[in-house]
Amino acid sequence: MIIHHVHHSVNCKINRGAWTIYSTGRLGNQMGQYATLYSLAKLNGHKPCILPEMYDALVPLFNITLPVIQEAIALEIPWKIYNLHDWMSPRYYNIRGKYVLLHGYPCSWTFYHHIRNEIHREFTFHDHIKQRVNNYLCKLKGERKKVTFVGIHVRRGDYVNLMPNLWKGVLADKAYLEKAMSYFRTKYKGCLFVVASNGMGWCKKNIDASKGDVHFLDNGNEKLPWKDFSILAHCNHTIMTIGTFGYWVAYLAGGETIYLSNFTLSESKFLNLFREESAFLPEWKGIAANLSALISSNHS
Repeated sequence: MIIHHVHHSVNCKINRGAWTIYSTGRLGNQMGQYATLYSLAKLNGHKPCILPEMYDALVPLFNITLPVIQEAIALEIPWKIYNLHDWMSPRYYNIRGKYVLLHGYPCSWTFYHHIRNEIHREFTFHDHIKQRVNNYLCKLKGERKKVTFVGIHVRRGDYVNLMPNLWKGVLADKAYLEKAMSYFRTKYKGCLFVVASNGMGWCKKNIDASKGDVHFLDNGNEKLPWKDFSILAHCNHTIMTIGTFGYWVAYLAGGETIYLSNFTLSESKFLNLFREESAFLPEWKGIAANLSALISSNHS
């Protein structure tokens, strides 16, 4: 079923001011930017509007409510550009400007967790998506009486080279996934692990499916992330690796979340952009990455 969405017209009274955020990156980034704009505009008493690119990225999935500012109008506005880093700072409570264009890749609960009910409402899936996902999970459940669905997102793709070479970091390995899965198998009855990845070949080699409790989603298309995302976000619990896609899956799913912690060397430039305590909710559980291969290649 194809749904043609029409941009809803801007409800912002532009002459009274407008705040927006530069729209860039894939689904997880766009969600982080949207939630941050929503929260910061509210904290500073301004009207948020989104650019058409952000609307196009999010509306196929979610019942978002922020009005769209048309491109022709946006181009005429004398925006004040305001750069954000990845976590909330006291100075963001007092951003001045009638027309503010926020910039950055914020993806941190520290911006908006105080209004999490509103953020969850903005990221409510369309009914037809909920129905399709529930039918899908129902089929997976089959004859089993009780199933605990655990979504696993394994970020591979460009990070396979970027993490070790640019960021002095590692990706989730086989041992990490085994530990995380074993945590859920021990704690919950009838676990069924649903795996999504942009490196499914690696997952099928490294995730042991011999117990019959692992299901691989064969749809790692980065241009069409909605199917994987909506299925994982409907699971009871989450195992994430790295990246904003997995973060948002976990944030929307609720339940318990296990994440890969300390995945870079202490001298990594990634740590200028990223703080673990701002990236993962305090109640989520971290399993430390194995950095031994990186450390030995650094010393060789």
